[in-house]
Amino acid sequence: MENHRGSVTAGKAIRCKAAVSRNPGEALVIEEIEVEPPKSWEVRVKILCTSLCHSDITFWKMSTGPFAIFPRIFGHEAVGVVESVGEHVKEVQEGDLVLPVFHPHCRECRDCKSQKGNGCSVFGYRLNPDMPRDATSRFKGMNGEVLHHFLFVSSFTEYTVVDVAHVVKISSEIPVDKACLLSCGVSTGIGAAWKVADIEGGSTVAIFGLGAVGLAVAEGARLRGASKIIGVDLNPEKFEIGKTFGVTDFINPATCGEKKVSEVIKEMTDGGADYCFECIGLASLMEDAFNSNREGWGKTVILGVEKHGTPLALNTYLLLRGRSVTGCLFGGFKPKSDIPLLAEKYLDKVKKHSCLCLLITCSVHKFAS
Repeated sequence: MENHRGSVTAGKAIRCKAAVSRNPGEALVIEEIEVEPPKSWEVRVKILCTSLCHSDITFWKMSTGPFAIFPRIFGHEAVGVVESVGEHVKEVQEGDLVLPVFHPHCRECRDCKSQKGNGCSVFGYRLNPDMPRDATSRFKGMNGEVLHHFLFVSSFTEYTVVDVAHVVKISSEIPVDKACLLSCGVSTGIGAAWKVADIEGGSTVAIFGLGAVGLAVAEGARLRGASKIIGVDLNPEKFEIGKTFGVTDFINPATCGEKKVSEVIKEMTDGGADYCFECIGLASLMEDAFNSNREGWGKTVILGVEKHGTPLALNTYLLLRGRSVTGCLFGGFKPKSDIPLLAEKYLDKVKKHSCLCLLITCSVHKFAS
C-alpha cells in the first residue's frame, strides 16, 4: 500500500477533519483540526476505517472523575496507513498498514517479556489523557485550543498520532473494514477464550452479553471444542446471530420468571458452567456470572468495564470451594505478537468461510455502529 502524501506532509502539521467531543453526552461535532507531526518514538497514521466500541460511549457519558476530560477525540478501534514516523521508529515505515491499539506493548519491559500476562510496566499504568511519553496532545483546534486524546489512539479523525508502543503492523491483504475490529473487540473476546480461560474440549461455557466481544468469546469457545455455549442476553435476536458462532443455548433473563439466571445455568450444565464470561460491564452481572460457575473449578472472566464504578461483592465461602475470578484486558493478547497471527488466521480461512471471518464481518455491520 503506497502513501503518496508522506514525502509532502512529513514533518509538517496536517489540517484535517475530526469528530470532536466537547462536552459529555453531547453530539460529536465535525471540525477542522490540526495534527502535529510525530515526535521521537511516534507514528502519524492516516485512518482508513474506524468503528465504535461501547467503551467510547461509556467514557463519552462521563461527566465527573479523572476520565471526564474534554474536549477530546474519541475512537480506539481502527486501522490505517503510516503517513510519517518520528525519530527512532524502526518497526514501521511510510505506507505500512497498521492497527493503532489502546493496549501498549513495548517488548522490552519485564511484563512484556513474561508469558504470565500481557501487561506493560513501561506504558501500561499511565492514566494521562494524551501521549504516553510526554503527556501532551498532538491535536489542536483552529483557534489553538488543545484537543485531548483518548486511550492513546483517537481514531475519530482523518489523521492521528500514536506512540510506537501502540502500533501493530499487519498484512496489507486483509480488508480494512474487517481489520479494524482486531484492534479491540474481536481480539478481546477470542483472547479471553484462548489465553485467559484456556478453554478445553468438552467444556461448558456461559457468556453474559452477546455483543461483538461476547460473540468473539463464543467463536473462541467453539474453536476450542466446547460442548455447550450458553448466551445470556435480553435481546432474543442475538440467539440467531450467536448460533453462527457456536452458541448452543440461549437465556433471556426477562423470561426466567422467579428463577435466577445462575439457577437456570446450573440446571443446564449439571451444577454450573466451567467458564463464565461477563461482557457487559455491570457488577451485578459479574456476580451472576460467578454464581453460575461450577463449584470446585469454575472460572469467571471479567471483560466488561464496570459502568458505574460499583465494587464487586462475592461470597468468600464459594471462593474457598475452588471457584475463581480473573480480569481480562485485551483478551490477554500481546498486541505486536498476537494480532498479526490472528490476522493471518483470518486470511487463511477466508476461502473456507470460517466463522472468524463472519464474526468480524457481523461485528462491523451490527455492533460497531
